[in-house]
Amino acid sequence: MKYPTVTISAIGASYLRGGQKFMYRNNLVSLSDNIQNGDIVRVLTEEGEYVATGFYSEFSHIVVRVLSRTIEEEIDRDFFRRKIRFAIDYRKSTQREQWDNCRIIYGEADGLSGLTCDRYNDILVTQISCSGMEKIRDMIYGILKEELPEVNYLYERNDIEVRKKEHLPLYKGFYGAVGSTQTVITENGIKIAVDVENGQKTGYFLDQKNNRKLIQELSYNKKVLDCFSHTGGFALNAAKGNAKSVTAVDVSMTALEQGKRNAEMNGLLEKISFVQADVFDYLKTIERGQFDLIILDPPAFTKSRRTVDHAYRGYLEINEDALNALKSGGYLATCSCSRYMENALFEEMIKEAARNADVTLRQISITQQNSDHPILWNGENKTEYLKFYLFQIVREGEDA
Repeated sequence: MKYPTVTISAIGASYLRGGQKFMYRNNLVSLSDNIQNGDIVRVLTEEGEYVATGFYSEFSHIVVRVLSRTIEEEIDRDFFRRKIRFAIDYRKSTQREQWDNCRIIYGEADGLSGLTCDRYNDILVTQISCSGMEKIRDMIYGILKEELPEVNYLYERNDIEVRKKEHLPLYKGFYGAVGSTQTVITENGIKIAVDVENGQKTGYFLDQKNNRKLIQELSYNKKVLDCFSHTGGFALNAAKGNAKSVTAVDVSMTALEQGKRNAEMNGLLEKISFVQADVFDYLKTIERGQFDLIILDPPAFTKSRRTVDHAYRGYLEINEDALNALKSGGYLATCSCSRYMENALFEEMIKEAARNADVTLRQISITQQNSDHPILWNGENKTEYLKFYLFQIVREGEDA
């Protein structure tokens, strides 16, 4: 098949050869005359050498999203079926115990740029973020239904702001058969209600599954504080792990009410106190040494590089206050879900918080997003974002 062409600079070509999955507009040199928004294009150097094949965007700063770096590969229905089947097989291997609630497709990490697909029991929830994938959505959905016959419904959560950059409309709703937007999944032995229409992301935060299990195992006989609790993911795991007590704090009463329903559904309501408060304010009211384990899982404090300094100060404040609220020998789990808050900067912030709180940190583990959100190591990394650090804290003279 003959594809329209995009010509890029030498430095742009070096990025793609290094494994980068995006080509930015500042590396664009020229376009062929017949190119249309959302087309599949060949990417060439100024000397005419083939570099990659991908989706073209007329409007976004990401001018090409790479699908293949093999010139002989046709980007047809069989190509997308192979990619989807490969992604499904990976989840069947890595998510065997929770195969019915996991991320099925994670964009660039699965070679399917612009597509996210999560599974909640018999519902698939999709998000499309680029014009090229939008153009072939009927074909993609058809393949998903063929490869996952146990799934009855497909719900589109195309209400994400990034679609505006591609001049795509924002909407949500069922594609094809209409069913309930409510379902109950089981995660780490806990029942969780999921609302695919109005819940965060595609209905639930699937990416912290493994980290919530760590908290479940660590919480035995401890006084636990879950900050930014949302619908209670960490709080429920702490209570399931036989914590002495659990306090779940969030500014959203709607989220807390859902957390209460989740707790009641699991017979854990008596173990968890739900508190509506601003976490920044609440942490300052806690007496020193009041808790054995504190979890900080805030929303992304920055979604661009321009606001990283402001985010740093926010992370520093809550981490320092949490360290002051812990007893010596207690535990801090601290997270960031912003990819712009890079690991080195986040670690610098944690060290500064520890110095300010005059505590020693003993690292237990450093983890990332759950394995159904795989991280690419080639080229500029766009799939790594979640950081989860777990420490024990020690105060001089209080370690006996």
